[in-house]
Amino acid sequence: MLRRIDIPTLPPQGVRLPPQLDGLNRLAYNAYWMWHPRVRVLFRRIDVGSWLRYRNPVPLVQVQRDWSEILDDVDLMAEYRTLLDGFDRYMDNGAGHWFDREHGEQLDGPVAYFCAEYGLHESLGIYSGGLGVLAGDHLKAASDMAIPFVGVGLFYRHGYFRQTIDADGHQEHAYPDFDPRLLPLKRVAGEDGGPLRVGVELPGRTVWCAVWLAEVGRVPLLLLDTDIPDNDEADRPITHILYVRGREMRLHQEMVLGVGGTRALRALGIQPRAWHLNEGHSAFMLVERTRELMVGGLAQDAAFEQVKRNAVFTIHTPVSAGNERFDAALVRRLAAPLVADSGLDLERVIERGRGTDNDAGQFDMTAFSLRTTNGANAVSHLHAETANATWSGVVDQPILGITNGVHPPSWIGGPARALYEMLGADLDNLDAATKPFWKDVGKIPDAQLWEAHRRQKLELAYFSRRRLQNQFARHGEAPMVLEELSEALDPDVLTIGFARRFATYKRASLIFSDEDRLARILLNAERPVQIVFAGKAHPADRPGQRVIQDIFTKSRAPKFDHRVFVLEDYDIRVGRYLVSGVDVWLNTPRRPLEASGTSGMKAAMNGIINCSILDGWWDEGYDGTNGWAIGSRETSPDEGAQDWADSQDLYRLLETEIVPRYYERDANGIPTRWLEMMKASMATIVWEFSTSRMLQEYVEQLYLPAAENAAARLAAARQASAAS
Repeated sequence: MLRRIDIPTLPPQGVRLPPQLDGLNRLAYNAYWMWHPRVRVLFRRIDVGSWLRYRNPVPLVQVQRDWSEILDDVDLMAEYRTLLDGFDRYMDNGAGHWFDREHGEQLDGPVAYFCAEYGLHESLGIYSGGLGVLAGDHLKAASDMAIPFVGVGLFYRHGYFRQTIDADGHQEHAYPDFDPRLLPLKRVAGEDGGPLRVGVELPGRTVWCAVWLAEVGRVPLLLLDTDIPDNDEADRPITHILYVRGREMRLHQEMVLGVGGTRALRALGIQPRAWHLNEGHSAFMLVERTRELMVGGLAQDAAFEQVKRNAVFTIHTPVSAGNERFDAALVRRLAAPLVADSGLDLERVIERGRGTDNDAGQFDMTAFSLRTTNGANAVSHLHAETANATWSGVVDQPILGITNGVHPPSWIGGPARALYEMLGADLDNLDAATKPFWKDVGKIPDAQLWEAHRRQKLELAYFSRRRLQNQFARHGEAPMVLEELSEALDPDVLTIGFARRFATYKRASLIFSDEDRLARILLNAERPVQIVFAGKAHPADRPGQRVIQDIFTKSRAPKFDHRVFVLEDYDIRVGRYLVSGVDVWLNTPRRPLEASGTSGMKAAMNGIINCSILDGWWDEGYDGTNGWAIGSRETSPDEGAQDWADSQDLYRLLETEIVPRYYERDANGIPTRWLEMMKASMATIVWEFSTSRMLQEYVEQLYLPAAENAAARLAAARQASAAS
């Protein structure tokens, strides 16, 4: 079995640590700390100021300091040694983990996973939302399960925008400036020992890409970067901004991702056995692989077929904005130098990218990917139905339904995690066959679960109060208002959370359909309710930004009297507090446009109860005991009528089921019936909607079949060579 892929790197800049603490570098430069809270606490203990400023340990180990105080702290040194030993055991070889036990001899090369964004941690802001966070969780779980795996993406030096909301509710955009020297990244080295760079041919020049390594446990993630002196000033910004608005610049990015990413793997001698495109942004990886084979002497049709055999594709959304399309003339112009002298007919490439509307003037990355891969999946069973209906004229075999999951160690709060561990859970090694601890969730004492939940609500309250005070101080609010915010988000009040991208189909404002009725629910003197919102709209999404403005304006309205809050700059950190600290997770998409959704899974693993439209993952996750369903599976073609019907059912649930159950207490002040639903939520979700379950399905339904196709082709080629 292939255990690990070792990537050569240049030594990171920094100071020389004392020999007794040299292992801090290993811990700092591996994302392992991102899902192991004790390691984060260790770094915070060493230098709380550095941790609070950067939220990652790399700057901490780069500073020249007097380490004698650390070396003399017996308790801290013992904790450091314990954690370092645990990390080294984790990194050793993965023996005994699921992949090793079940399929250890079936892959002699890795799965190469291409994605435009990765959400690993808030300090590495190269993600925008659900796709990136899912990709980050995918890599973490692949590491935990010891699957041979390598990720490929782009290093965006200005990332995705940081959101502020002004006093009138307008979303404002600011772009950070990430310095790779202050992040858990290392520059990849080439064969000559110098920094590796790979080139991508574009009209009139070659664009050069540096390659950075982010170590995600056992999984290497390669990130390409065009902001290097080797390039013209006009080309250096290609990888600056995630989901840049300009279409031509976006196509440059996607060519760098697909072509440059493939060439980086080749330069490092990595031979993937399966190639996974996570959405269509990396479709030019398929073009580059076809070009390679044709340069090697293969005919065009045979090259396309060979590339297809071991490539798989995940489609993430039925919404048109998420399925990338480019003007065919632009593709012809930018891709012409790439295929020159290879024999690859660019018109054949463009024809394979003709979409469902049969528009020859557009190149549809999703259509091209579906036609040029061996297997494809949607991200929930309901989404598979939608995707098969949408792409029936493009695919020649059914699109599978592999429902998304989330990485439990990354999203379960500390108090809830302690309860799982009390049941014997090993969150680094989830396995339904050997330790189904979730079946024992019902044994958790009510008082312990309620205390853990209240602790997580308090953590959310303290975090949110400081964020809100800073936000409104920037607006120029009076000291009295800022003082009132020090008591915001009362943990004794039923708290509803809504956090996600503010696309209009997600209907964030649905709960405001009848403001007077909502006000009566929120301001009930005996059974009050509060709502906290968070989310961004893409800078080009004006309708989504108007939704944010509308909700922010309502949050300041006297009729809601400090019962509605909007937290700005939604990111992984904000998300962690929300999915662990509210009571109810609200999701109101217009069915069937929510392909999956994962925030509700994260909430459920913390015992948060979902109240959602039966769309995406909740259509299969809801069982009648673990949450509430808004409306039914029937939808009206009249969107206005559907919105009104869904809002009325939401109000009914709040008034007659959710609020009464939450405030119903026993003699000890514990909501026993509410805790029954919390336990049902945890028990039914923590395994079934984990990335461990998800990756088992990817391996067995997509990766291994693709790798077997590659192995069969290689064996046939060897046999033919021997015969000749």
